[in-house]
Amino acid sequence: MSMVTPVNQSISERVYIWGSRLSGLLFPPTCLVCTEPAAAGRDLCAACAAGLPWLDSACRRCALPLPAAESAGTLCGACRQARAPLQQVHAALLYAAPVDGLLRRFKFHHDLAAGRLLAQLMGERLAAADPPQALVPVPLHRSRLRQRGYDQALELARPLARHLQLPLLAGLRRVRATAAQSELDAATRRRNLRAAFVAAGPLPPHVALVDDVMTTGATLHAAARALRRAGVTRVDAWVCARVP
Repeated sequence: MSMVTPVNQSISERVYIWGSRLSGLLFPPTCLVCTEPAAAGRDLCAACAAGLPWLDSACRRCALPLPAAESAGTLCGACRQARAPLQQVHAALLYAAPVDGLLRRFKFHHDLAAGRLLAQLMGERLAAADPPQALVPVPLHRSRLRQRGYDQALELARPLARHLQLPLLAGLRRVRATAAQSELDAATRRRNLRAAFVAAGPLPPHVALVDDVMTTGATLHAAARALRRAGVTRVDAWVCARVP
């Protein structure tokens, strides 16, 4: 299986970790949301941590938020009527303040500290999910990767895999550059991603895709179809935040 090499920490990553630890001793951590002193264990103060929009009740197949009275594992109306290539979707948080701001900083402004915090929050919530045999980050096309400088899904998946002791596989390639999904409606998003991914095996029967945000699910569905065409029998998705 093709392993994502960053799981085995590079020299630069080890240097960064040790530098971060030394910095933490010299300069006490501050909250990434409000800059107040952070509480132990996370770069969040107690007040901002208490305000996190955890997603507690959601459709098991698309993570659409459901009323709190709905039982765990319920399907929403749309998922009852349509088949999807994803077996389950787990979203740690809602795409709402302060998570939306942290995600924008991470994705568009090179704020890797925000990314590490978001991955930590994902690990806390997704530790209870049915574990796959491997995590597969949803890749950027090489042109977008050159433009951005890093792949946000990989930056989330890397510490998540370490925390949950799961293999991290480079199981997908994005072979077609596409327009930014945020600029398109739902139907155009699906067309935009047609044949955008190709699986790179061999892959185990059960994997979980990792991505930052789920909106309509078009990207995750396209990636899941590519994995299923390659013989994966169960594809889940683990995302940081779900847009309501």
